[in-house]
Order: sequence, then structure tokens, then C-alpha cells
Amino acid sequence: MEIFFTILIMTLVVSLSGVAARIIPFQIPLPLVQIAAGALLAWPTFGLHVDFDPELFLVLFIPPLLFADGWKTPVNEFLHHGREIIGLALVLVLITVVGIGYLIYWMVPGIPLVPAFALAAVLSPTDAVALSGIVGEGRIPKKIMSILQGEALMNDASGLVSLKFAVAVAMGTMVFTVSGATVEFFKVAIGGLLAGAAVCWLFGKSLRLFSRLSGDDPATQTVLLLLLPFASYLIAEHLGVSGILAAVAAGMMITRSGIMRRAPLAMRLRANSVWQMLEFVFNGMVFLMLGLQLPGILETSITEANADPNVQLWMLFTDILLVYAALMVVRFGWLWTMQRFSKRFLAKKPMEFGNYSTRELLVASFAGVRGAITLAGVLSIPLFLPNGDAFPGRYELVFLATGVILFSLLVGVILLPMLLRGVGGVDKSSDRRELQQARAMMAGVAIESLYKMEERLTHDTEENIDNELLKEVSSRVIGNLRRRADGQSDLENAHIAEDLERRFRLTALRAERAELYHLRATQQISNETMQKLLRDLDLMEALLVEKDDH
Repeated sequence: MEIFFTILIMTLVVSLSGVAARIIPFQIPLPLVQIAAGALLAWPTFGLHVDFDPELFLVLFIPPLLFADGWKTPVNEFLHHGREIIGLALVLVLITVVGIGYLIYWMVPGIPLVPAFALAAVLSPTDAVALSGIVGEGRIPKKIMSILQGEALMNDASGLVSLKFAVAVAMGTMVFTVSGATVEFFKVAIGGLLAGAAVCWLFGKSLRLFSRLSGDDPATQTVLLLLLPFASYLIAEHLGVSGILAAVAAGMMITRSGIMRRAPLAMRLRANSVWQMLEFVFNGMVFLMLGLQLPGILETSITEANADPNVQLWMLFTDILLVYAALMVVRFGWLWTMQRFSKRFLAKKPMEFGNYSTRELLVASFAGVRGAITLAGVLSIPLFLPNGDAFPGRYELVFLATGVILFSLLVGVILLPMLLRGVGGVDKSSDRRELQQARAMMAGVAIESLYKMEERLTHDTEENIDNELLKEVSSRVIGNLRRRADGQSDLENAHIAEDLERRFRLTALRAERAELYHLRATQQISNETMQKLLRDLDLMEALLVEKDDH
């Protein structure tokens, strides 16, 4: 019962954190509000205690979040930026593990070389979800954000695989060799991608089978979709490959394979709504869990540091600043190196970095904030070695990783808005123009199909439709589409006309809904009739409101 109440309290706090972030007089990003709320709940006054199980955390939260990110990531854009993503998610991770690992070993007393590599490995993954939370959607230019999102998807796996190697060497269960580690890494990575793609393919086949056997039941189909990222992760881990990459691959395959395109309309509508809700709750839970662990991590670190004659507490706080600064220097240096390499050796087909200004390189550097994967990774380091001794320097590893997470978020909150003042974000007018042009072209094709349908119905003796009625309905529908198609040449007037039409439709729709409730209140219709009509009105209103957002 206590676990149930804890889950309810955490879900409530996540929901209220969204409201709090909006009503607080000074702007604080939602992730920081959730971390602060978690720390407050863990304070002795409230005394909410949640045992952090890293393995459970990875299984419960990371697969659905990465699946959702993979689902939203355009595969063509991802492949287009493949060189940049590999350079950041693979090569930069390797440089970070080796370079920052040696720095930590040299700088922090009490941390041997292999555990230092383990800490550098968990600090290498970036968090695009936290980044969106601290700067807002659309603030970072698309040419930068698309690469950062692809990097975050891939470097989670490379960072955690590096951590796995480092811990195995420290535990004495593996002898490290460069060739052996390289082969193992590619086996785990490629195997994870193939496992995710295979599970997604099986999901598509089973979805069609269930549809034939039991009809189009959106509830069953949506539940199967919810299980897909967990199935991908667990099957891949059971096979000894990367479950994280399997979840990412499944998310990217779900759209690329056409599964959702062929899925029934009711299932698509319900799945989108469910995933939006789950993303908000799971993202909030991740940062809330970080806040809940903060007091315990701080208390343990202070106790251990006071008992350790080689460590002084102020040195640990200084080490957090130095490690973060080193991470940013390495990241900026690698971005600058890739830019120079692109300009010098890839002049015919330069990488995206080749066109970046110094300010954009700084944005891409400080946008590499740390988050959930870093926390889960460092807390997954075992407490004891196989011989019963304590894992060397574990409390320092946890303290430094937690400090870097918080400091990267704080620096991002302060510096990124300043850097982005001189960098254009997502061009909403361009998006609106592209949207209008697409609608105009779609309307043109639709008009042609309606002309063919009208001609077919005119000569169809079995339909027996009155020609005047056919002309009236056809003219009305084609007239609406014609206004949209003609709007391609005059986008401004087309936008005004669509906005005016949307406002009229919303007014009429809301009046219909009010009358529907009145009919039910006066017992003129049944509850079943009201619910069916309400669903139709809600779908129409959702479409009209979505148009308004664009």
C-alpha cells in the first residue's frame, strides 16, 4: 500500500510541477522545478523515501522515452546527419572516456584509473529531453537541434557500453584489450539495432493478425504499442546486446515501416494521446527521482568525505566545476576540429558543422547537458567488489556525477538563452508557409480525384443519384478545396481566410456541444447518443485547435 501511495504522490507532484513552472514569477525550466520538488519531498519534513534501483529505473523509464524520441526523429534527417552523429556519439564518447578519465584519475584522490574511466563513461551521454526542458521547444535552430537529438539517441548506448566494460574490468570479470572491446562494442550496438527492428517487424505482423481475428479494437492495439519498447529492450538485453539501441531502433522503425500509417484511425488517435501523456509523466518522474536522491547522495558523500583522510569536502565541489569545464572544453574542441576537418577535406560535401559560426559551436557545446542516463549509470555501479571490498571511490563517483548533472542544467539555463540571442531559432513563418503550400498541393490532387468521382457517379446507373444534388455537393466540397489550392499564390490572404473559417467553425461547434448537453439534460436523447456525438465534436475541435497552433 505504501508503494501505491508513493506512486500517486509522485504522479501528482509531476502534474503540479507543470503548473508551478508556469505561475512562478521568474522563469525556471520545468526539469529544475521537478528536481527541486523531489529534493523538497525527500527532506525530513516530508520524509518521502524511494529506494533507487538503477536496473528497474533503466527498464521502466528509459525504453519508452527513447522509443518516443526515436518515433519523432525523422529517419531521413538522421541518416543525412549520420557523419556528424557518429562523430559526436561514438568518437567524442571515446575521447571523453579516455581524456576525462585520465583527468579524474589525476585530479581526484581515492579514484583509481578504471573507476575514473567508469565515471567519464557515464558523463559522456547527453540528454536532449533535459535540453528541450531548459530552453523550450523551437529555441535552438533546427540544424543544430536535429544533430543534438540524434547524438543523444546514440551516445546513451555508447556511454553505457563503455561503463559496462569499465565496471567489468574493475570487478575482475573481464580483461580489457582494444581489439576485444571494439569487437564487443560493435556486436552489442549492431545487435541492439537489429533486435529492435526485428521486434518492431513482429509487432506489425501481430497487429494485422489481431485485427483480422478480433476486428479493429483500438484499446488492445494501443496496449500492444505501449509494450513494444519494453519488449524490444528486454529481448535485446536477454540476447546480450544493447537494449537502449533496440528501443531507439523500434521507435524509428514504427514510422519507417508504415505500421502506423496502415493502423486504424482510432488506434492512431488514441496512441498519440497516450504517448503524449506518458512522455510528460515519465520525463517528470526522471527528474523527480533525481531530486529525491539528492539529500541522500549529499549526506552520504559528506559522511564518507569526513571519514576519508585523503579527501576534503571543498575539493569535491571544486572537482565538479573542473570536470564540467573539462567536458565543455573537450566538446567544443572536438566540434571545432570537425568543423576544420570538414572545411579542409570535405569541401565538396561538407558536414553541417562546416557552416557553424563560433557562437553556434558554443551553443552546440553548452547544449550537451547531462540527465537521466548519467544518473542511472552512476548509481548502477556496484557497492562491492567480488572479494567483498567496497567499490573504490564509489561515493565520489556518485557525488561528482550528480553535481555535473545539476551544474550542466544550471549553466544551460543561464548561458544558452544569452548565446541564442544572436542565433535564429525555428522560423515559424517559414513553417507556416511550408504548411500552407503543402495543403495547397494536397487540395489540388484532391480536386482532381473529386472530378473523377463526380464523373463516375454521373454515369453510374446503380447509384441512382440526382444530378442536381450531385452537382451541389460536389461544388460545395470542391469550392472549399479550391480556396485552399488558390491560396498557394497568396499565402497571407489564404491564412486570413483559413483563420476566419476556423473561428466560425469553432463558434458553431461549441454551440452544437452546448445544445447536445441541453438535449441530454431534458432527456430528449440517450447517454449513448450524446457520447457518440461528443466524440465527433471533440475530434473536429481538436483538428481546428491544432490548425490554430500552427
